[in-house]
Amino acid sequence: MAALVARNLSEHSSRLPSEIRGSFDSVYAAHFRRSLWFAAELIRIMRRLTQKKIRAIPYKGPVLAQSAYGDLALRSFNDLDLLILPADFFRAKDALAEMGYQPSKPLPPAVERLWLGTGYECSFDGAGGKNLVELHWRLLPYFYAVNTEAAGFRFDDLWARAGRIGLSAEGVWGGASGEPSNDPSGVPCLNPEDSLLVLCLHAAKHLWTRLIWTADIAESLHTTNPDLAQVIEHARALGITRILGISLWLAENLLGARIPAAGQRLIDQDSVVGQFAGECAARLAGDATYDFESFDYFREMLHLRERRADRLRYLWRLAWTPGPGDVEAVTLHKSVFRLYHGVRVARLLQKLMRSNLPK
Repeated sequence: MAALVARNLSEHSSRLPSEIRGSFDSVYAAHFRRSLWFAAELIRIMRRLTQKKIRAIPYKGPVLAQSAYGDLALRSFNDLDLLILPADFFRAKDALAEMGYQPSKPLPPAVERLWLGTGYECSFDGAGGKNLVELHWRLLPYFYAVNTEAAGFRFDDLWARAGRIGLSAEGVWGGASGEPSNDPSGVPCLNPEDSLLVLCLHAAKHLWTRLIWTADIAESLHTTNPDLAQVIEHARALGITRILGISLWLAENLLGARIPAAGQRLIDQDSVVGQFAGECAARLAGDATYDFESFDYFREMLHLRERRADRLRYLWRLAWTPGPGDVEAVTLHKSVFRLYHGVRVARLLQKLMRSNLPK
């Protein structure tokens, strides 16, 4: 949040001690240099993927900084997130390898294929550091049971609605219309409605434990002017209106975002929204964190789902879907990969027993 604080205090810079003004200037300059490097690298990667006829949609990172904040330096980020089709993963991986990127955790091909079915992302290291690029073939881990494939949120749907954005010092959202620029020199970007929902899903996955994720939502509401009725329609289809409502509540009550009447009705219709959002706000105020592999976290994720069928699907996938930890814990031959389901159940039971031990 340092760059945002620096921007907002710049209006009163004459009243600030010179050493504080200098500190803010240094923060902004450092963010700007790093952001420019990431923006240039994103453009380089997108050109290579386009040459290979691989469709990819960048989101968060430089695209979010430019679209929601209008300035690459006002939103810090440490990696580049690219959404692709699962079928394109290996070709995209090879394209990144040609550019000097290698998986952060190399996996045997058979395990990679398993992970394509049960996981959602793969990180890559490059000459500039570790975990610089993330290829996503899902927006959330499979076990979260948000069925984007059946709710108009498939990759092809997002691609059809996507615009393009230029990464520069100038803002690129078109005035009151909120439509992305069609600048052919830019990179693909999610449209304002899809981007807002993706930001809400990302914040929810982390239980809104960082204020910057709520700031992303507040700035997007203000700058990109999404059609909230359309956002709510997609949220209902995905079964995540509660997640959207909590995100809007936090944006309004913590950061003063203006929420349209449709959003206020959404918040008022679900009594869980205010209660859950209040708990999130209290955690933020107390600088509390979560163990994202704990049963407390899994219970919170279950509480976020408003539809009974989604809660049951979430519980089943949580118990039955192997994750990276399960594969790292036991090495199995690809002919018996199905046994990883049993490994998953056994490790969860072990974790449950440990959590119930007296402290």
